[in-house]
Amino acid sequence: MTDAATGSVASHALPIAAVERDTGLSKDTLRVWERRYGFPQPVRDAFDERLYPSEQVERLRLIARLLGAGQRPGRVVPLPLADLQQLLLDLAPAATNAPLTPELQAVLDLVRRHEVMALRRTLNQAVLRLGLGRFLTELLAPLNLQVGEAWVRGEIQVFEEHMYTESVTAVLRSALGSMASMPRPGRPRVLLATFPQESHMLGLLMAEIALVLEGCECVSLGAQTPVAEIVRAAQANRAQIVGLSFSPAFNAQLLQRGLQDLRSRLPAGIEIWAGGSHPLLQRRAPEGVTPVPRLEEISRLLTLWSAGQPQAAA
Repeated sequence: MTDAATGSVASHALPIAAVERDTGLSKDTLRVWERRYGFPQPVRDAFDERLYPSEQVERLRLIARLLGAGQRPGRVVPLPLADLQQLLLDLAPAATNAPLTPELQAVLDLVRRHEVMALRRTLNQAVLRLGLGRFLTELLAPLNLQVGEAWVRGEIQVFEEHMYTESVTAVLRSALGSMASMPRPGRPRVLLATFPQESHMLGLLMAEIALVLEGCECVSLGAQTPVAEIVRAAQANRAQIVGLSFSPAFNAQLLQRGLQDLRSRLPAGIEIWAGGSHPLLQRRAPEGVTPVPRLEEISRLLTLWSAGQPQAAA
C-alpha cells in the first residue's frame, strides 16, 4: 500500500482503545486474533500504533454480537462480513423467548428515542416502586437480556447500548450510595473485581448490590484489576470470597488461565465466585471456582457458604 493510500485509510481508522470501547473486545483479544486468525489487520500510524479501518471495526462489531449470542471465536472471526451478517440473521429469530412486558417495552423505547433523562427517571421510579432487590431481579436482569439481544440482532446501535449501560450504572451507583445496610453477623466479606481485559462493570455493580442486600460487606476494586493486585487486596481486606464478573465476549483462554492463576495464589479458604453468562462458565468452570449464572443464585450460595463455616464456640 502506498503512503498516500495508507494515510487515507488511517484518517478513517480508530486506535485500539477506541475499538475496545466500541466493540467490547479487549485489546489483548484483538492482538491474539491478529496473530491466530490473521484478522483484524490494523495499519500503523507514524508512531507504530495500531489503527483499525472502519470496515474492520464494523466486522468486529458483528463478531462481538455473535460471541454474545454464544458463537465461538474460531468459527466467526475468520468469516467475511457478508457471512457474519447472514449468521446474525439466522440466529436472530431464536434470540429469546423471554416475554416483553409493557414496562420493558417502555424502557427500550426510551433507549431508541435517546431520551436519557426520561430513561433515568423511569429507572429511579422503578427502584422506588419495586425496592432495590426486586428491581434487580424482576426488571433490570430481563431488561439487560432484552437490550443485549436487541444489540445482537442489530436493532439498537453500539452508542445506544452504551447510553443504556451508563444510565443504569448511574441509577445503581446512586441507589448503592444511599443504602444504609450494615453487614450482618455470619455474612462473608466479599472482594469484587474484573480481570485486566474485562472493562464491563454493570454485572459487577449488580452483584455488589445483591450481596449488600444479603448483608455482606463488599469491597469493590472496579474493572481491569491485575490478578496479583486482586490477591493483595483479598489479603489486605481479609476477604472470604472473591467475586468476578465476565461478559460473554471475554477471551475464553484468558478467563481459564486467569481463574487458574488466581485460584493457585489465593488460600484455599477464600472462595472464588465467577458471575456472568460466559459460555465457559456455563459448560465447566475451572476447579475451585463457583459459577454464579444469575443474581438469584447468590442467596443460595451464601447459605451454602455459611453452612461450611466453622461454628463459633459457645
